[in-house]
Amino acid sequence: MADLKYEITKFIGVIGEGTKGWKKEVNLVSWNDRKPKLDIRDWDENHEKMGRGITLSKSEVEELKRLLAGFDPGEMEA
Repeated sequence: MADLKYEITKFIGVIGEGTKGWKKEVNLVSWNDRKPKLDIRDWDENHEKMGRGITLSKSEVEELKRLLAGFDPGEMEA
């Protein structure tokens, strides 16, 4: 399997932390020298290991923002 090349071009923020110290971060990430995309995933402290995540294009980020603007997190409570 070929090596995966990535570069975090901009740190946006942390939205959570796991019990083992990994942080769920929002970043702009360039994958294999491509244009950076918004990326949400768990990272270890040194950004050497990562968990599964989601990568979004600009249009997907705009649509997600639109959807979340009308979402009430209170609906998540059971």
